[in-house]
Amino acid sequence: MRLLSTKATCNSHGQDSSYFLGWQEYEKNPYDEVLNPKGIIQMGLAENQLSFDLLESWLEKNPDVAGFKSEGKSIFRELALFQDYHGLPSFKKALVDFMAEIRGNKVTFDPNHIVLTAGSTSANETLMFCLAEKGEAFLLPTPYYPGFDRDLKWRTGVEIVPIQCTSSNNFQVTEPALQQAYQDAKKRNLRVKGVMVTNPSNPLGTTMSRSELNLLIDFIKDKDMHLISDEIYSGTVYNSPGFVSVMEILKDRNDLNVWDKVHVVYSLSKDLGLPGFRVGAIYSENDAVVAAATKMSSFGLVSSQTQYLLAAMLGDKKFTKNYISENQKRLKRRQRNLVSGLQKAGISTLKTNNAGLFCWVDMRHLLHSNTFEAEMDLWKKILYEVRLNISPGSSCHCTEPGWFRMCFANMSEDTLNIAMKRLKTFVEAESNDNGCDKKRVQSSGNSSRRKSLSNWVFRLSSRDHREQEER
Repeated sequence: MRLLSTKATCNSHGQDSSYFLGWQEYEKNPYDEVLNPKGIIQMGLAENQLSFDLLESWLEKNPDVAGFKSEGKSIFRELALFQDYHGLPSFKKALVDFMAEIRGNKVTFDPNHIVLTAGSTSANETLMFCLAEKGEAFLLPTPYYPGFDRDLKWRTGVEIVPIQCTSSNNFQVTEPALQQAYQDAKKRNLRVKGVMVTNPSNPLGTTMSRSELNLLIDFIKDKDMHLISDEIYSGTVYNSPGFVSVMEILKDRNDLNVWDKVHVVYSLSKDLGLPGFRVGAIYSENDAVVAAATKMSSFGLVSSQTQYLLAAMLGDKKFTKNYISENQKRLKRRQRNLVSGLQKAGISTLKTNNAGLFCWVDMRHLLHSNTFEAEMDLWKKILYEVRLNISPGSSCHCTEPGWFRMCFANMSEDTLNIAMKRLKTFVEAESNDNGCDKKRVQSSGNSSRRKSLSNWVFRLSSRDHREQEER
């Protein structure tokens, strides 16, 4: 008799992706300026540590809030006792106001239509449970965040069908790519329930254009399906063009036929740099989705103490205005530092990079062949020899070998400079070892790329994996 369930023993979690394997190696040998200066520098973690001093300064000026006091009196008992899963009204109001402020107050959000969740991971999974059945599918543009294979699929049984985007147009979504993904799903006998995008994109670090967003809305309207816009990086846009939320497009179109089919995911993990607080949210104008998601949120609530503290912080408009502006300035400076360091090593980044906590880095010229196996070889050298943990494009389901995601906001400027020096030394050594005669590898077609995928690079469902092997 089997003691564990199929879910507990299955392979579909995605933990054996190179994205997570790099983290494991880092944890075995983490860099420390004093204790372990030759350790691995973590550049695979999209965490914003650049503006913690602003948060800490606010807490110092508001000790009663941090001490769970109101007007000098303790409210610890009130916060510690049971709270229902609808959340504190004061926090929900402060959160939707903050979301609107990040979007330049061009749109507003109704606090009655927001559902609080334990981070965006919980929010995305909850939406999958609400919108799709096991064996149905969502279309996602590539490259996409590796954790989605876990967040969207593992417990829900929902399938991901890639919308194949390429560097030829800076990985923008096109109508032919959308239609091809839809046809690919039909060939697999999958019913497509919607499209999901990250805007700004993880891992590209780019914002979606108005034309892309209108294309997506036209597509879901024509197919009668849903659109999920994961906008957890909306406050990290530091260069033009600015961020355009799907909610702004809906407002401009004023099309009541699609309002209840578009859902926004948000979180304070990236914009406010508080991933440990586990604060996420679903915003939807669909009453049935809000009601169902609210019931499901009981499996991943945000603590009342966290809500109370953040309601006060986000309700301080002078603080939020200064934080948003200063944080974006710091991100812009740090991104420039990374790009400059990469350029000195002869490495370029995606030119449209204007948001996020990372850059999409082009190392195709460092591959010994145009295959994902060559990408894995390069990744292993960078991980074990250069001792930098970066995320290979294949872990993000990129269709072109040689792209990598590099994070820049989770470390000090000194650490970033050390990382760039290490990488420059490596590239120079590689060039010397190969007689400085490497040429940029050109694309050789999807079929050869797909055949070169190593089994352990990233795990899709067993069905996905069989299809890859057959190509």
